Amino acid sequence: MGEFYIIDHGRTVSMKIKRSEFICVLEPVTTVADAKAFISGVSARHRQANHNCWAYRVGETGEMSHCSDNGEPSGTAGRPMLNTLAANGLTQVAAVVTRYFGGVKLGKRGLIDAYAGAVQAGVDLEPLTRLVRLERFVVQVPYAFNDTFIYAVNEHGARVVDTVYTDIATHTIEVEEAKLDATEAMLRGYGAAGKIVLMG
Repeated sequence: MGEFYIIDHGRTVSMKIKRSEFICVLEPVTTVADAKAFISGVSARHRQANHNCWAYRVGETGEMSHCSDNGEPSGTAGRPMLNTLAANGLTQVAAVVTRYFGGVKLGKRGLIDAYAGAVQAGVDLEPLTRLVRLERFVVQVPYAFNDTFIYAVNEHGARVVDTVYTDIATHTIEVEEAKLDATEAMLRGYGAAGKIVLMG
């Protein structure tokens, strides 16, 4: 499975192509309902525009997606927008490209390039944030083994995100999914040897 990315906040970019204005607005969303609400809001703000074309990808891997040409010739707007989001590995994002027609027809190829290009320009405004799936473990560690344990956790690319000190150290450990197998094997090995207690 490839890497996926999100945007941290909304972004807007405007471009002129043969006298038509294309305004791309990207917005972070986590559900289909959020995406639809955002699309409706942008479309309402630009109700005088000729077209408000849109696309969204939702889910950890963009598994829920949809798009619309909103009156442009079939396949010239929504699908190129969606393809651009996918090509950048973006998910949990909605895009609306508003077009104010300037009097010069672009043709099918020109429209595809314009809508895809507007979304790409929005994507390129700022760096993307990698979407990381994390797993958590809670581990009890005797103080005599604690330094060795912390070193091993760091070596496996995991990190301690919380610790409670009583008569024993109780660590909450966070690890990226890509490094999960090795970290889990390390924890279970220590647990089997009686050096730690794996709580969850």
